[in-house]
Amino acid sequence: MPERKAATIGDVAREAGVSRQTVSNVVNSPSIVKESTRLKVQAAIEALGYSPNALARRLRTQRTSTIAVKLDPYSGGVSGVVLDRFVHALTESAAARGLRVLLYAARTLEEELRHLDELADAGEVDAIVLTGTSRGDRRAARLLERGVPFAAFGRPWGTEAAAHPWVDIDGAAGTRAATADLLERAGERIAFLGWPAGSESGNDRERGWREAMGERTAPRLTAEDGVAEGQEAVKALLPNGIDGLVCASDALAIGAHLAAVQAGRPELPIVGFDNTAAAEALGISSVEQLPERVAAGILEMLMGPEGNKVAKQDPKGLLVEPRLIVR
Repeated sequence: MPERKAATIGDVAREAGVSRQTVSNVVNSPSIVKESTRLKVQAAIEALGYSPNALARRLRTQRTSTIAVKLDPYSGGVSGVVLDRFVHALTESAAARGLRVLLYAARTLEEELRHLDELADAGEVDAIVLTGTSRGDRRAARLLERGVPFAAFGRPWGTEAAAHPWVDIDGAAGTRAATADLLERAGERIAFLGWPAGSESGNDRERGWREAMGERTAPRLTAEDGVAEGQEAVKALLPNGIDGLVCASDALAIGAHLAAVQAGRPELPIVGFDNTAAAEALGISSVEQLPERVAAGILEMLMGPEGNKVAKQDPKGLLVEPRLIVR
């Protein structure tokens, strides 16, 4: 007969018809919970045989010296190195403060939400770092509801912009600098190759190009992220028609470079975004995101300038200006 799975705080919350936070309050601070609610939760705990983790009971008074961050699945290809660099930098900077980094993996949003609940329930970490933020991010809402300290690599991109600390790369500043550079050394018609509508970071990078172009006109091309997609999108513009090209990623820039070579314009100035090893090997200029500065900024927001204890959460943001690498 299979062993019965141990009840979780989520099971208790569903049984009692309350939130996870209420269950946590009953376990950790019962005096702040209304008696009728407390009795209902205690009955659910007894019925399910729930045994709160000792770390969870001491969550308010005991530190773990650990912060958690998601390890993204390996995707291959040109892109994806920025988050790898960020996690590496976060781990090194945390170690210098006497902190540990706990990595967790999740392939879907629902899976990540479950991991966040488990980390909060078990009291395994002092704080959590989110990556890959989006408008109306459910993960941020969940952590705010649970009262778990956290900061994000990426802007909230919505009305909740001031709800929690965040650090992000100023993508518009990067493409603005790239466009200004090409306008100075290549000509007036500097096109932009970006992603389809719906990408907040893509819109941010396009905005920098538009601001630098001012009243000048040049094509705005669209392609899904990828070398082949970038190559196909640029074919129609060549061999003539533009003086240079700013791209939303290195994958698109490499595809554009291949199209330029095939069209007999290998010298066409192209700037990518991310400064990957592939772009460097091909001699393609690129905007470098500097995730090491993001990691340092996030730790300072969470722990203070030099500390290793979670500081008072200040819901503010910080934009890190990237660096243009011209080749």
